[in-house]
Amino acid sequence: MRRFAILTPWLATVLFVVMVGSLSAQPPGPPGGRGGRGGPPPGGPGFGPGPGAGGQIAFESSTQPKDEDEAKILKAIEDILQKQGRRMNVPAADGRLLRTLAESLDAKQVVEIGTSNGISAIWMAMALRKTDGHVTTHEIDPDTAALARENFAAAGVADRITVVEGDAHQKVTELKGPIDLVFIDADKEGYLDYFQKLLPLVRPGGIICAHNMNARQADPAFVKAITTSPEVETLFYMQGGGMSISMKKR
Repeated sequence: MRRFAILTPWLATVLFVVMVGSLSAQPPGPPGGRGGRGGPPPGGPGFGPGPGAGGQIAFESSTQPKDEDEAKILKAIEDILQKQGRRMNVPAADGRLLRTLAESLDAKQVVEIGTSNGISAIWMAMALRKTDGHVTTHEIDPDTAALARENFAAAGVADRITVVEGDAHQKVTELKGPIDLVFIDADKEGYLDYFQKLLPLVRPGGIICAHNMNARQADPAFVKAITTSPEVETLFYMQGGGMSISMKKR
């Protein structure tokens, strides 16, 4: 309990920053279609500022490496994107948010649903180097999982990441808590199932994030669940690809 009490002010600060970044954000409405993992956000490729209050972001920032290892990871992300394309990865704004949440939570156990070629897991692993944590990421396609493993090794974070191959709807039932942070970025119609299976494993004060929470891609059933459940406090971050952030209440 002492650990949670110490972390609470830090997490409150992070969530305040998220709320400021999504000033006019509203929960997404009915989707215009189904999307797969990732996908560029409306209005841009995802590496500049995203939509905020009035459609504008007043300030921009970028990650400044603190040490040589962090510089290596950032360079690896850049190289992967140049060589392999954006694929279905998170834009930089969302990767940075995940890293910030993981480090602020002092995360020890992170679970990701939907690996793609590994960019989001690398962002989180940047934080887990500091927290002595680990991410278990789930990928259904063996070739994509193999590519992600190569990218983790190139970034020097392979020791912080375990790739689980197969259908995550079944594989997550093998997980044990407490989980500090969950990131869902896979089949949109499956978000509700992932949420229902993982929430009991998330520790009080932990976070479940879901990607592509925009009107075109979000599943209304999932939106309803995270905005009406008394077990979580949910807000929406509309920079980058759009993300929901649900804190499990204490």
